[in-house]
Amino acid sequence: MRDVAVVGVGQIKVSEHWERPLREMAVDAAMRAVIDANNIELKDIDMLVVGNMLGEITDTQAHLGALIADYLGIDGIEAYRVEAACGSGAAAFRAAYMAVAGGFADIALVIGVEQQTNVFFSDITLGLAMAADAEYEILHGASFLALNALLKKLYLDKYSDVSEEDLAMFPVIAHENAVHNIYAMYRYKINVSKVINSPYVAYPIRLFETAPISDGAAAVILAPLEDAKKYTDTPVIVKASEVSTDRIYLASRDDILLPKAIRISTEKALRRARVERKDIDFFELHDAYSIMAALSLEASGFAEPGSAPKMATEGAYHIGGDLPILTMGGLKARGHPVGATGVYQIVESVIQLRGDAGKSQVDGAEVGMAQNVGGVATTVITTILARGD
Repeated sequence: MRDVAVVGVGQIKVSEHWERPLREMAVDAAMRAVIDANNIELKDIDMLVVGNMLGEITDTQAHLGALIADYLGIDGIEAYRVEAACGSGAAAFRAAYMAVAGGFADIALVIGVEQQTNVFFSDITLGLAMAADAEYEILHGASFLALNALLKKLYLDKYSDVSEEDLAMFPVIAHENAVHNIYAMYRYKINVSKVINSPYVAYPIRLFETAPISDGAAAVILAPLEDAKKYTDTPVIVKASEVSTDRIYLASRDDILLPKAIRISTEKALRRARVERKDIDFFELHDAYSIMAALSLEASGFAEPGSAPKMATEGAYHIGGDLPILTMGGLKARGHPVGATGVYQIVESVIQLRGDAGKSQVDGAEVGMAQNVGGVATTVITTILARGD
């Protein structure tokens, strides 16, 4: 196995891109990554992996690997799409990482792309629900939002000392950090009052606890670490990319509030990277809903069960705190173009580790963790990255 580094990154602003075809957004992000990587041209890329969840529903388009390779002018290379619900972006990254590490590719391009705002809301609601169990959950009327609302209700019932105000700190942190991210969808601050006075969208989840439906594309270029200095002065090393799954039907799980896919993927990643939790300088977690932010921190072992919301109110997760999270706005404020989200998390982690995050910079960041979640913590990919020498 070869060591692998990220040598180029690119992203477009997360927004409502009705006017832009999916392929155009993907090519835009890819070209930004190529420009970011010195001395790499399109002809040097020998593998393309695309992360996308909803192409057939939103664009009547499958076969995205070949499509995007064609529009980049690199047809003939190995190219395909990876789908793991909202975890598709990091799953695509892992596939490319394994190929470069194993010597099956030398320069791999990963693109996460999603377009959701060009179809009716009902179509997106159904598409996102497909991350759940069609026969045992969707058939009985459970949307993706509803399943997460059940988690929040159970959490608040079990941990009676946790309030809605405590959980509201996660979107507050996200918006605070998005202010300085020019690629974020919502670049403004909010407060706890704004969150808890927003309307319920599925009791007890409120509007300002949910990540927005949005469009976007992000890209990274991977190369063997031994060659990385040819392409960048600040290579970022992929220390680990590990995946785990849980039972898809929530009612069949052993512990709904301590998702084992999060726990196992985190433990595997820490072992692979040979680091401990105390070594992680920031955590780009998957805050599709505020409850998932809390569950991610607790199941990953960064907080005791039932304690993450209180720790958020005490400042532990702000930039400058014990474990900064959502440093560029997270899903809530940067936006959540589902199949692209995992790649955005990695792009943002690379920017942090390069020291290029500006006013969002985590001082002295050397090791970062990104966690992309598919479904209701059903497929979880945990990536650990480190600043190269």
